[in-house]
Amino acid sequence: MIETNPDEVKQLKLRAEEIRKRLVEIVYMSKSGHIGGSLSSVDVETALYFHVMNINPDDPVKPGRDRFILSKGHSVEAYYSVLASRGFISQEMLDTYGHFGTKLAGHPTKKIPGIELNSGALGHGLSVGVGMALAAKMDQQSFRTFVLMGDGEQGEGSIYEAAMSASHYKLGSLVAIIDRNTLQISGKTEDVMALEPLRERWEAFGWNVFDVDGNDMENLVTLFDSFDYQDKKPKLILAHTIKGKGVSSMEDQAKWHHGVPNQELYNQALVEINQRINELKQ
Repeated sequence: MIETNPDEVKQLKLRAEEIRKRLVEIVYMSKSGHIGGSLSSVDVETALYFHVMNINPDDPVKPGRDRFILSKGHSVEAYYSVLASRGFISQEMLDTYGHFGTKLAGHPTKKIPGIELNSGALGHGLSVGVGMALAAKMDQQSFRTFVLMGDGEQGEGSIYEAAMSASHYKLGSLVAIIDRNTLQISGKTEDVMALEPLRERWEAFGWNVFDVDGNDMENLVTLFDSFDYQDKKPKLILAHTIKGKGVSSMEDQAKWHHGVPNQELYNQALVEINQRINELKQ
């Protein structure tokens, strides 16, 4: 049984809420952004960048670093906010998101320190992740590769070619994560293109599959810490999340896949998030 450090988990929760606040701010200031999927994925990315991954913001391309790919690149607001919080970019740069002349594009770009792949053409991230994990195995390197995908993205056939390859090459250092918030831009995933049974599908491809509450920091940390990254099976995490998590006016609503809150909703969101931040600081 993996035991978590309660103080560390509390600090990770606080960090996630601070990042959640920043992404809401930059979406509001830029008047653009995929806010729903960014909010749902904040906790997973916070766990990875502040607990799991071997990375160094002072040396973003150091040999042996762990790799992260945001395959659902449209949810870049959470990603940029995490990178700023971790020290890869400045908070001042983060404030330029969506403004004229910014270096922060609407999808991840390798021009930004810490980003491994220009992503956003859905279905490509896992294929590149397989290549990275295979390179690590061939070079006898111990770095791990993490790929965060959307659930709407699962309609892309290239994902399953990559899934088959990862199993064939026994890439145990590869971890794929599906942000399973059950909504995509045009509605519920099961109405647009039914995905279930996801667990059985990925198990049939030869992956170890794990279900977790993707908005529960303690459960996320416990799961990542339990993995044997030296085994021969790739891992798939079904991270069950809530689209728009942490902003009550946006939670579990497909219309917030892409959208900008008005002044009233923005103020309400900050009140809710600030309340949780203050409670976690006590």
